[in-house]
Amino acid sequence: MPVETAPQADPSGSTDSPIPPEASEGRPEPAGEPVSERDRRFMRLALEAAETARAAGEVPVGAVLVRGDEVVATGFNHPIGAHDPSAHAEMAALRAAGTALSNYRLPGCELYVTLEPCLMCAGAIMHARIARVVYGARDPKTGACGSVVDAFSNGQLNHHTSVAGGVLETECGDALRSFFAERRRASREARRAALAVANAEPGAAENKQ
Repeated sequence: MPVETAPQADPSGSTDSPIPPEASEGRPEPAGEPVSERDRRFMRLALEAAETARAAGEVPVGAVLVRGDEVVATGFNHPIGAHDPSAHAEMAALRAAGTALSNYRLPGCELYVTLEPCLMCAGAIMHARIARVVYGARDPKTGACGSVVDAFSNGQLNHHTSVAGGVLETECGDALRSFFAERRRASREARRAALAVANAEPGAAENKQ
């Protein structure tokens, strides 16, 4: 049975998406490691988990941890709701999988996540002995699979996780861009509403003179 975890968002209230508008438009999936229909299927499940995060007001990032063709656990981004800076989607899925399998090591498992893991998550993935990571959208701000740093290519580490990126990249990037676009719109409306209230207060007209 899949184990679901709770929601992840930016407590700063930032309206900046980690994904530039043009980041994944028209970009083909990477040619390094072949991408299968199986990869796309599990990434779609990760996108469903990301929508759970969005519904909770968190940045929509979702993750699915699988062993063979079995979904062991899902996770979604929820640092705001959990008051936990480590509550990224990958971390939530790893914790849930560890509980489900009664083991902090998860050899032979694969992790699908809609956004390129950060350095914190990359470290946890390697400690868990995850065999393979598959991510959707690249993260040019904090990505640790090559966008900013490449934690998984360090030959000095004692565990090596294979990585495939860009699976359903457009869909994963669009989920993030639409979330931040809506946040910017809501922020503008809130500012306009506050200004309207201030202008309607008694004496506001006299104060402007």
